[in-house]
Amino acid sequence: MEKMLVVVFDNETKAYEGSRALNQIDSEGSITIHAEAVIHKNDDGTVTVKQGEGDFPVRTVSGTAIGSLIGLLGGPAGLAVGALAGTMGGSLADLFVAGVDSDFLAEVSNSLTPGKCAIVADISEEWVTPVDTRMEALNGSAFRTARKSFEEAQRAREVAELRAEIDQLKAELVREEAEHKARLQARIDRLNARLQAKLQQAAQRSEQIKNETEAKVQALHKKAAKAQGDAKAAIDARVTAIKKQYEQWRERARSMGA
Repeated sequence: MEKMLVVVFDNETKAYEGSRALNQIDSEGSITIHAEAVIHKNDDGTVTVKQGEGDFPVRTVSGTAIGSLIGLLGGPAGLAVGALAGTMGGSLADLFVAGVDSDFLAEVSNSLTPGKCAIVADISEEWVTPVDTRMEALNGSAFRTARKSFEEAQRAREVAELRAEIDQLKAELVREEAEHKARLQARIDRLNARLQAKLQQAAQRSEQIKNETEAKVQALHKKAAKAQGDAKAAIDARVTAIKKQYEQWRERARSMGA
């Protein structure tokens, strides 16, 4: 199962130790790290990325789930981090891209107080004991949630609302007197421009998710080729789950017309 993992530590030294331990668990095959970053919560509530863009399938936080989550963990002032990471803009959009809900965000934010550091990671994990045991040994507090698919549903709603408003205005345009037609047409043109921008965003995001999925699967195939027994079976199961998740996402996006 693909999850968002945040482990909060009291200081930077412990966070780096936790990062090394997490990567060791990955090498043992108990989990798979798709992307990871170490962050620091500043006194003003913003966050700074101390370590990121490592040798993972998703090689950058830009525009990804952890990039959006990092921006959200910085609060309103920290959204600049999310913007730099290429998110869609706005806390709600960041929440959708991160694939987490507000309860998870609140729980992590309450623990990640100024001065503390955290590992933020996009992982595949079947059982929590390996990570929890190693993180607890380093006095880290682990928070995790299964990634949720909010993004395409929200975008589909926005597209549907724009199309409905355009259709309504077009119907009014037919009945309106000549002197008001230009005003209505100008509104229709503005809404059409917004609609095309949304559809372009959807196409770009779809391509990004496709590329991320392919990178994750390719990396897992390389691991599976070196693994044996239960470790290989676990990796193969992760490949199947990621492919299934992507196909479900693609079907939902297609059926919603976004």
